[in-house]
Amino acid sequence: MKRLKFLKSLKFRLFLLLLAFGILPNIVLRAGLLKSYENRAVANRSIDILSQAKILGTQIVNNDYLNQTDSEIIGAQLEQLSSIYDGRVLVVNSGFQIVKDTYNLDTGRTIISEEVVKSFKGEEISKHDFRNRYIEMTIPLTDNKTKAILGVMLVSVSTDSIVDNSEYLAGNALVIEIANGILVAALAVLCSILLVGPFGRMTKSIDEIQSSEREEALSISDYAETESISHAFNQMIKRMRVIDQSRQEFVSNVSHELKTPLTSMKVLADSLLGQEEVPAELYKEFMTDIAEEIERENKIINDLLSLVKMDKSSGDLNVEPVNINELLELILRRLKPIAEKKDVELVLESFRPVTAEIDEVKLTLALTNLVENAIKYNKESGWVHVSLNADHKYFFVRVEDSGIGIPEDSLEHIYERFYRVDKSHSREIGGTGLGLAITRSAILMHRGAIKVHSREGDGTIFTVRIPLNYMA
Repeated sequence: MKRLKFLKSLKFRLFLLLLAFGILPNIVLRAGLLKSYENRAVANRSIDILSQAKILGTQIVNNDYLNQTDSEIIGAQLEQLSSIYDGRVLVVNSGFQIVKDTYNLDTGRTIISEEVVKSFKGEEISKHDFRNRYIEMTIPLTDNKTKAILGVMLVSVSTDSIVDNSEYLAGNALVIEIANGILVAALAVLCSILLVGPFGRMTKSIDEIQSSEREEALSISDYAETESISHAFNQMIKRMRVIDQSRQEFVSNVSHELKTPLTSMKVLADSLLGQEEVPAELYKEFMTDIAEEIERENKIINDLLSLVKMDKSSGDLNVEPVNINELLELILRRLKPIAEKKDVELVLESFRPVTAEIDEVKLTLALTNLVENAIKYNKESGWVHVSLNADHKYFFVRVEDSGIGIPEDSLEHIYERFYRVDKSHSREIGGTGLGLAITRSAILMHRGAIKVHSREGDGTIFTVRIPLNYMA
């Protein structure tokens, strides 16, 4: 397992990458230089041999060596050419008969080959056989006056010396390459350690933060990348701590909110049980209070269930085209008795017909909470103005009231669960502190947005923006 983990590590892969980039170019360069050397050496030798062979060919024609091979000077020059280049020279006359063989093996024999035939047609042929290590040339012997081709000279030269030199250079290059490889490997190890080191320190610091829950921020600023990762990690930790704190506060608030009605009911019940012959009026009063506490408990539980359901089904909306004008009319009709009870004027203004793709149940709950809050937290003989408008992409619902308003320092907290601006007043009204959290969740599920503008004692305006077409 450890070995597999090491092979998958960034340090090992970086080492391999640096090693490859350091050694592979050397291998390619060595092969290319050796091949270039061999080709260049063969080309130079071919030029030298061709030059000397042409000079010797001219002397052969001028001295009529093709017909009279008793010239010791030309014979010696042919032997010298053969000896210097460790090769073999054949002189062929117009009858395809070998008149001179420096190896003295085929003199007097007839030779008919493709190269010889082509040379009698005026072609100079030169080829290099890498496998058998020789250069072979076929040179026409031409009369300078008549331009007639009188014969052909075949020169076959060994390239063993070139190959030996190439192998010697290859050996030296290999030694240099191995030394360079060792140096590159050492540098690769060093670079991989230096480059990956900050990530190791980052891992260690993260483990320490995780194990000790220390408050220190992660700070690895060796590179811009590690600095960015450190910053992102610190932001994530900060967000997680906020979420954890919010969770703890939520659990504490839920416990408190659920326990308060139960405590009240227990106190009322104990009071009744502790008295003998309780008057009917007092019994009725206490039972009415207990019923109200039960209703309050039930409302808290229902709001919690709605909120949890929205959290779990954020991707499971029952979206369908809905007439928003009719939806708002229905909401205001349901809330009209509450408004009349508090003497609050409820007005709906629609600027245009609007149909949008929404989850009717969830959005109805969200908008109902906004309008109901506007009524409940209003002044006596106040007003609530609800307006509907739309453009080519969104529809807008604006809920404005003449109520008690929200203090500026509370605006950023109003969507938190169980948050209340005025706790005593909220309990008096019967709020649970979950309404706006439910509203915001439902609107965000529709890819919408909600904004609030309020001043304490000067009313509140909520503006909701939701796409006409649901964006999955």
